[in-house]
Amino acid sequence: MPIQRLYIEQAVAHTPQADAISRRLNLPGKIVTDAHPVYAWISKAADPVKKAKEVLFLTRNKGAFIRDCPGTRCYRCCGYKILHIGTFCHMDCSYCILQSYFHPPVLQYFVNHSDLFNELDEIFADQKSIHRIGTGEFTDSLIWELWTDLAHRLVPAFSCQNHAVLELKTKTTAVENLRELNHQRKTIVAWSLNTPNVIASEERGTASLDARLSAAARCASWGYPLAFHFDPIIIYDGCEADYRLTIQKLFSLISPENIVWISLGTFRFMPALKSLIEKRFPGSKIVYGEFIPGLDGKMRYFKPLRIRIYQEIIDAIREIAPDVLLYFCMEDDEVWHKSFGFTPAQRGGLPAMLDASAKRHCDLAGI
Repeated sequence: MPIQRLYIEQAVAHTPQADAISRRLNLPGKIVTDAHPVYAWISKAADPVKKAKEVLFLTRNKGAFIRDCPGTRCYRCCGYKILHIGTFCHMDCSYCILQSYFHPPVLQYFVNHSDLFNELDEIFADQKSIHRIGTGEFTDSLIWELWTDLAHRLVPAFSCQNHAVLELKTKTTAVENLRELNHQRKTIVAWSLNTPNVIASEERGTASLDARLSAAARCASWGYPLAFHFDPIIIYDGCEADYRLTIQKLFSLISPENIVWISLGTFRFMPALKSLIEKRFPGSKIVYGEFIPGLDGKMRYFKPLRIRIYQEIIDAIREIAPDVLLYFCMEDDEVWHKSFGFTPAQRGGLPAMLDASAKRHCDLAGI
């Protein structure tokens, strides 16, 4: 992890977490009262997004650690909850919304873990619902594993209850810290997958497809349930064959019986991201597809194109793993019906579908 500079908010400067991270990085921390010096140093760079990936800011989460996923009423949302451990990522994917979502982007990690675990205790005390909780919304779940002990605390905490699952979603191979943990199948380790073509051209600094699947197979051997996310699916000449080969490689290494779910979502972006991609990734062509504004304001592939690639990928998965739960991330009922032949409401709703699969694979208590 190419961290060149470490900033530490004064309020957390002498916490055990901040001290441990400073030692592991072998960097002296510059103590600051707030984030403004961090923003100022990053903003001076010709490419502030790239510079932000070299700077780590240890601070407090001053809001809620557990939040509802920011879906939209226009599309079917899965009812996921976010565990907000930090922001941004040191990998550099061309399509990443985080490079325009934060102004400026800052690689920051929240160290007030007593507040985090107090919120988790409240979730664990609720035995009337299934809670699906993930750390991969505003960052990659496992980039922190080289120099924090977060997995060593989160995974055992989830193992001691029966109504919530933790999903750790990544594009890395940083799984070694998970090997000896008592997880009781309450932690799902998940990978974002794409074709080798997309990984090579659009996902700088990430693990290869083979490396991701090898890491997934290791986690399966340690008893972890798995999940995979084909998101963003990117349409290009020959993509159908490439996605089919990627799916075949996935199931050559991973048993369908150990997969809790697979999500599908095509490339979508806020209009402001287009110019940033053009500037930072001049060789990328992903923003020049057939896009129209969606109901949420994001640019989306023309609906017939989305349905066609979804049908191709669904067919490829169903040929090998007919019983694995597949679902869309943020699509409408028409796309569901034309791609799957049903809508979530006909199966009790998307959250109920995912809850049932989590109960089945993760040994959760009945509701």
